[in-house]
Amino acid sequence: MRKLFLFSLFISNIFIFSQEQKTEMNTESTSVIYKKAEFPGGDTAFRKELFKMINAYIDIKTYAVNGVFTFSFDVQPDGKIKNLDVNPKVKNSELFIDDMLFCMRKVKTKWIPATKDGMPVTSNYTIKINFITDHTEHE
Repeated sequence: MRKLFLFSLFISNIFIFSQEQKTEMNTESTSVIYKKAEFPGGDTAFRKELFKMINAYIDIKTYAVNGVFTFSFDVQPDGKIKNLDVNPKVKNSELFIDDMLFCMRKVKTKWIPATKDGMPVTSNYTIKINFITDHTEHE
């Protein structure tokens, strides 16, 4: 009797632990195609257009700007620029950032927005711009 009990216990364990696990495989591709924002003609063309607007609308000598500045901004799905931040900070930074954003918006050529799976999306873009003026900050 004991052998029969152990044998039935052994057989039942085989059936319990040998349950078939079915895993469905998703055969669809889950890769995301992302293309970053760009200015027609590249960064050099953007810098050229930006400096045209700065020279036309801003008295850059008002600010103590010499050297390389990092501009970080969002390119919207419609190709417009928002949320500009400039580093390093300078005297009158807020006014400088407002003036630079004004000049960036005056550039007539719109950015080509970033795309995710072919759809335009908001993206952050960073560019370095070198300012050289003959005015330095004196305190």
